[in-house]
Amino acid sequence: MIDLSSTGKGRVYVMTVLGTLMCMLLAFVLDGYSIESGQWALGERWVNNLIIPALVAPPFFYFLLSKLRELSLAHRELLTVASTDSLTNCLNRRAFSSLVDGYLSRFDEVREPGSGALLILDVDRFKAVNDLFGHDSGDEALRLIAGVIRSAVRDIDLVARIGGEEFGVFLPGLDLTQALAIAERIRAAVEAVEFKPTGERYRLSLSIGGVTFMPPATFSQLYRSADRRLYAAKHAGRNRVEIGALGAMAEQDVRLA
Repeated sequence: MIDLSSTGKGRVYVMTVLGTLMCMLLAFVLDGYSIESGQWALGERWVNNLIIPALVAPPFFYFLLSKLRELSLAHRELLTVASTDSLTNCLNRRAFSSLVDGYLSRFDEVREPGSGALLILDVDRFKAVNDLFGHDSGDEALRLIAGVIRSAVRDIDLVARIGGEEFGVFLPGLDLTQALAIAERIRAAVEAVEFKPTGERYRLSLSIGGVTFMPPATFSQLYRSADRRLYAAKHAGRNRVEIGALGAMAEQDVRLA
């Protein structure tokens, strides 16, 4: 398949060919049309209408389109830098909250049913990792955890580093049982990760708070509710999942050690 996107090399080649053909067609029209008679004829030197555009147009179009492609690539890179956490390559908090709010507002505007879940994940006793092994090892731990989280979710799910050792995961279209299963899969995978800053395995763990919802809702509402459950998971002993529905009573929440 030819990549015809604004950043694709194929677009440059295809548009160069089309531009050259258009120049040839225009040359035939202008060269053969007589204003006095109002008629068009092929002309005696019609071959020049092929040769001259074939020599001049391709370099011009190729150069112009290549520069436009470079601008598109630069623009995409800037957008990536602006929306991505440089350490983990996850979304940053600003991009994450904007995308979640965009998802929520879409269902609110069209008044269609929608559902999903927001998870807030915090690395347990992360300060001890930095104190024992240094910040470079702490950064490596965060990169490992980010990779584990991304591998445990779907392609359509959003993963972000919200700040410090805190991550966020947005799971569109999932109910409480499904969100709980993913949260537990993440927790177990992080607990099993091979983190060996000094050659011996150091055990990492996550506490996870989550909330499921039905629109209308906002990112701020979901975050506050999930954060309260994260605090409850920490208070209950860490390395736990606590998840419930937005606005639900405490007895409806699900706790998983």
